[in-house]
Amino acid sequence: MKAKRYDTLGWKLAALSLAAFTLTGLILMVFYYGASLLLWLNPSRSFFGTRLIRWTVNHIGSSLIMLVSGLPLYIYFFFLFTKNTIGYLREITTGMQKFADGNLSYSIPVSSADELATLAKNMNTMADKLRLSLEEERASAKAKNDLITGVSHDLRTPLTSVIGFLEYIETDRYRDEIELRYYVNIAYEKSLTLKKLIDDLFEYTRVSGGSLPLELEPVDLGKLLTQLAEEFVPSLEQADMSYRVRIVEPVRILADTDELVRLYENLFSNAIRYGKDGKRLDITIGREGDEAVVICTNYGPPIPAEDIPHLFERFYRVDKSRSKATGGTGLGLAITKSITELHDGRISVRSNRRQTDFETRFPLHYAR
Repeated sequence: MKAKRYDTLGWKLAALSLAAFTLTGLILMVFYYGASLLLWLNPSRSFFGTRLIRWTVNHIGSSLIMLVSGLPLYIYFFFLFTKNTIGYLREITTGMQKFADGNLSYSIPVSSADELATLAKNMNTMADKLRLSLEEERASAKAKNDLITGVSHDLRTPLTSVIGFLEYIETDRYRDEIELRYYVNIAYEKSLTLKKLIDDLFEYTRVSGGSLPLELEPVDLGKLLTQLAEEFVPSLEQADMSYRVRIVEPVRILADTDELVRLYENLFSNAIRYGKDGKRLDITIGREGDEAVVICTNYGPPIPAEDIPHLFERFYRVDKSRSKATGGTGLGLAITKSITELHDGRISVRSNRRQTDFETRFPLHYAR
C-alpha cells in the first residue's frame, strides 16, 4: 500500500488554512474575553465603551459579531500565509510565458517539494528537450546545406574538366591522334573521379542516417582482418608496402560482415594512400575490458594536431592537393565513422612523428 505524502500542495493548503483559522479564533477569543473583562470591570453604564459593547451585544448579537469580524480576518491571514505559494505560482506562470515566447534557455526555480515543484521540473525538462530538438533540427538543416555545398563543389571541378576536354574533341581542336588520345584519357580519369565521388556520396548517405538495417552475426575479428589483409596484398605491393597482423587475443563481436569489411577497407586504403612512405601496415587485434580493440598503424607523415579533431568530418582533407591527386573524396573516413557507430563502436586517431594509429572499439560478443 502506497504511503501518504504530507508535503503535497493539498496538505500544505490545508495546514495553512488551519493556521489561519486558529489564529483568527485566538484573536476573536482575545477580543471576546477582553470585552467581557471590560464589562466586569466597568459595570457603570456611563462609560462609553461599556455602553457601546452592551448595545452591540443586545442589538446585533455576539455570534453575528464574531462571524462578521472573523471572516475577513481569516481571509487576510490565509492570503498572508499562502503568499509564498501564490508567488511561486506566479513564477511558474512567468516561466511558461517565457517558454511560449521562445526563451527556452530560461529555467523556472524549483524551491519546494510539492506538485508546483514537480510542475516546474517538468516544464524545465520540456523546455530543455524542445531546445535540444530545435538545435538538432538546425544542425540537421545546416548539415544538409553543407552536404549539398560540398557535393556541388567537388562535382563541379572534374565535371568542368570533362566538359572542357570533350569540347576540344567535339570541335576538332586537337592536332593529331596522340593529342586526341591524351584528351580522352584525361576525360576518362576525371570521369572515374566523378564516379568514385558519387559512389562514396551514396555510401555515406546510406550509412549516416542511423537507420541502416544490419544483418548481425558473430564475427571473429582476427580471422576477418587476416583474410582482408591478404586481399590487399596487390595494392600493398604496388605501393612497395608489407603488412603484419598481430592477434594479441582472439575477439568476437556482433556485426554486419559486409559493412565491417567496408569499414576496414577504407582504413587500409587510407594507410596505403598516405602511409606508403613508412613501408608497412600493422594491424593489432585484442581486447580491453568488455571491448574488442583493433589498431591500424601506418608509419607515414604525421597528421597535424589541428586536423585530427576534424578528420572524420565529410569532405575534410588534411592536404587538399594530395587528396585530389590520389583520388580522395574526403568521405572515406566519414563513412568509416558512421559504420563504426552503427555497430555501437567508437573510432579515434593518434598521430606523431613515428606513427599514426586508427583505433576502433566494439562491444565484445560472448557466445551463449
